[in-house]
Amino acid sequence: MRVKSEIKKWGNSLALRITGAMAEVPQFSDGTKVIIEVNEDSLVIKRAAKPKRKLRLPYSEKELLEGMTPYTAHADELAVINSKEMGE
Repeated sequence: MRVKSEIKKWGNSLALRITGAMAEVPQFSDGTKVIIEVNEDSLVIKRAAKPKRKLRLPYSEKELLEGMTPYTAHADELAVINSKEMGE
């Protein structure tokens, strides 16, 4: 799509109005986050990547470790590293 438009003064800045037809194709709407790439003779406006949602696990670390003791963690069964494994 190619559209003619005009840059206008908006307060102390310049503005370019994005018409309905121009916003429809990339599905821009009020509040859409964009990234603007600028070079000597053009502006390229792209939709910003949506932030990834934070993974919500069913249990917190605190809940998982609640009531943990060296006995229930089987700390007595931890392997002992010998000198061959350490490269000595």
